[in-house]
Amino acid sequence: MDFDYTPEQIHLRKAVREFAEAEIAPHVMEWDEAQIFPLDVVKKLGHLGYMGSIFPEECGGAGLGYVEYAIIIEELSRVDGSVGIIVAAHTSLCSNHIYKAGTEEQRRRYLSKLATGEWIGCWSLTEPEAGSDAAGTRTSAVRHGECWVLNGAKTFTTNAHYADVCVAMAVTDRAGAQHGISAFIIEKDTPGFRTGKKENKLGLRASATGEVIFENCRLPASQLLGKQGEGFVDSLKTLDGGRISIAALALGMAQGAYDAALKYSKLRRQFSRPISEFQAIQHKLVDMATDIDASRLLIYRAASMLDQGRRVTRESAMAKLFASEAAVRIANEAVQIHGGYGFIKDYPVEKFYRDVKLCTIGEGTSEIQRLVIARQLLKD
Repeated sequence: MDFDYTPEQIHLRKAVREFAEAEIAPHVMEWDEAQIFPLDVVKKLGHLGYMGSIFPEECGGAGLGYVEYAIIIEELSRVDGSVGIIVAAHTSLCSNHIYKAGTEEQRRRYLSKLATGEWIGCWSLTEPEAGSDAAGTRTSAVRHGECWVLNGAKTFTTNAHYADVCVAMAVTDRAGAQHGISAFIIEKDTPGFRTGKKENKLGLRASATGEVIFENCRLPASQLLGKQGEGFVDSLKTLDGGRISIAALALGMAQGAYDAALKYSKLRRQFSRPISEFQAIQHKLVDMATDIDASRLLIYRAASMLDQGRRVTRESAMAKLFASEAAVRIANEAVQIHGGYGFIKDYPVEKFYRDVKLCTIGEGTSEIQRLVIARQLLKD
């Protein structure tokens, strides 16, 4: 086993960190308070190759692997989780679904723009009445000649209001259950397709999350993504990689919260000495650092396995489950170490505290991750 990063990966981490500190850090609170989607920064990330890191160069991507992709998400999220989740939803959900299930024509048409950040993508699976039970999808797609007609609505779609292209799941055969759901590619100007309510969220407020709505939305048959009836199955495969990105998102925010708490503990003095000298604070820092290391090992194991072409359903779920719940604990302790100052917006830990909770919910709740892991364990 090799636990070392390559020189190229070390250089990538340094480059992403420098970009995040220079281009993102000065604006974090402004974007959060006003719910500003950082479109200019997203476009810059595209120019740097970070919006298409996991795709081959012939598709417009950077030709990197999931280890490098996790590094990118981690380092962006260490400064601002909103930027991390924008890139994650665009890359490992929308773009990757097209890459994995799309035809050569679909890849040529869409990935060349998505991978470079010219276009932004979103991915719509969740519905108001179909969350963890994604198989309960109600959005329908009915074939009429050479077209599909979509009707329904999706919710909690990251990037919805800024996306140029959306990948959405719809029922094409009600009797087919999980094998009756198909995936479709919808461009933003398609008649009958529009965005709805933009959610006012607890955290990750610079990322736009909201509804997409289909009202007699007519799509050419060529917009079917993958085989008819296999959209839900392809979604599960897509989520294997997506959960690695959410785990990396959690890890980055946990690292940011820990860094802030460690720095503060060395500067804050009580009883004539830094609070870092008190055992109670030291124990918190030790537990935080240990959780971060354990999360990182789980995440990069799953990413490395995926780069080797191995199935990572169990490993990605474990990484996502542990890293997300650890990040919540770490952010909580970071606020506690700051005391009263942790509760005000002059210090970064209150934002990490608000942001990290999403990681235990999005792309499968912690409860669903435990079901996924249990299913994998019991079939061995």
